[in-house]
Amino acid sequence: MTPRLTLGTRASPLALAQARMAAAAIEEAQGWESGSVALHEVRTSGDRIQDRPLAEVGGKALWTKELDLALLHGTTQASVHSCKDVESVRPEALVIAACLPRADVRDRLIGAPSIEAISQGGRVGTSSPRRTAQLLRRRPDLQAVSIRGNVATRLNRVTAGEVEATFLAAAGLDRLGIEEGQPIEPALFLPAPGQAAIVIECRTDDEATRALLRTIDHQPTHRAVRAERAFARAVGGSCHSPVAALALVEGDDRLWLRAELLSTDGAERIAGEVRASEGEEEAAAEALAAQLLADAPANVRILFGIP
Repeated sequence: MTPRLTLGTRASPLALAQARMAAAAIEEAQGWESGSVALHEVRTSGDRIQDRPLAEVGGKALWTKELDLALLHGTTQASVHSCKDVESVRPEALVIAACLPRADVRDRLIGAPSIEAISQGGRVGTSSPRRTAQLLRRRPDLQAVSIRGNVATRLNRVTAGEVEATFLAAAGLDRLGIEEGQPIEPALFLPAPGQAAIVIECRTDDEATRALLRTIDHQPTHRAVRAERAFARAVGGSCHSPVAALALVEGDDRLWLRAELLSTDGAERIAGEVRASEGEEEAAAEALAAQLLADAPANVRILFGIP
């Protein structure tokens, strides 16, 4: 069968599961038979480099640059991404054209029934500055140990006893059919901007593909993602910066955005929230970012390039 559309995706088990979800949604919306949407697998720099934190070797662009090249060169018509892995500042030639309905936004703790149950001075595996800061804020006695790799690799690190516990996104575990772990409520661990959302990018000038992708776009998720990404972009954080943000569309169709910035060790934190009507999400997110940066302690401000 000649594909009607080709989606670029990373080759990890989770990325492929998410790409298949996007392909199935497109086929259903268009009334196409199964297999009409092909997947083009790409092994990104982030998949190849596993021995160092992302911040040391290029940041989130390691997850996207090879997929971007395939898209810009016409090898693919769209790319499927985990939204939290996509830089908040993207090339003007690319646009997020659709979001699938968001899944569980929570983190799950693997290896212990609760953060309080981790042994004194225990080793917890995470390469996320956000999770590290949130963890140390509650348990400053713990050791945060950098670990990278796909879901199976990180689960195996716990099983092998290299670390006592680790954190993984509940949405990713659910998409892989893995029920392990204890969920942590957002009130305790506010998630990363874009967590649990699958986004599909295409070329900005490709109106035909943009129109096709609009048929699967879940507007409440897209509004939330737009606000969270605007906040992340406005604070100017990098992979070194502990940033958390979560937006929800409420019953009255207003968007509620909560966000926080932390020092590296979690000892200092600034948090805030804002509500916005449709069309005002990005401006409200930017205003919240400016407010938090203005009010943040010095040890937090410096992480965002503000002396």
